[in-house]
Amino acid sequence: MNISSIKEALKNSEFRSIEFKENFGELLVTVSKSELYEFLVFLRDSRALRFRQLIDILGVDYPSKENRFEVIYLLLSHEFNIRIGVKVAIQDNEPLPSVIDIFPVANWFEREAFDMYGIKFTDHPDLRRILTDYEFEGYPLRKDFPLSGHTEVRYDDELKKVVYDPVKLSQAYRDFDFESPWEGTEYIKREQDKKA
Repeated sequence: MNISSIKEALKNSEFRSIEFKENFGELLVTVSKSELYEFLVFLRDSRALRFRQLIDILGVDYPSKENRFEVIYLLLSHEFNIRIGVKVAIQDNEPLPSVIDIFPVANWFEREAFDMYGIKFTDHPDLRRILTDYEFEGYPLRKDFPLSGHTEVRYDDELKKVVYDPVKLSQAYRDFDFESPWEGTEYIKREQDKKA
């Protein structure tokens, strides 16, 4: 099986909103959101294709586009030793159908996409954060997420526990004064004063 035979099998299917692109010897197929679920079922169940393993679900953030997110499903056919990517574009806060009942491994992949990008999946049995804390604000892989984050996490030796503090930058980066020394964070200064 090669890329041209996969294209031929897909062109003969009932799916009309598909586009093809080849990247580094692998096929990337773009589908509409409305056909995504049925298309993945077709790829898995087709005797000519047999894409039976979901390898990963990826998110890409394009804040300036109307359809801000691209979600890419990477599939593998063990029988033919070939991979395919299925891409769908969605707007911010537009949910995608969960594919857990097609590929059970999608459970954690969808949770990760939710946790990192805020992409929601309808009918997911347990859509909650998987990599960040439950109190985490925002979605860290979005392009508009601040590099410094919203909170800093540290271990407080006096309280003997982990403490969450709002991020306080000693100086604004855009007004950096090269003549003055870097002050450091307040809790470090307190510990240095105690030692002195």
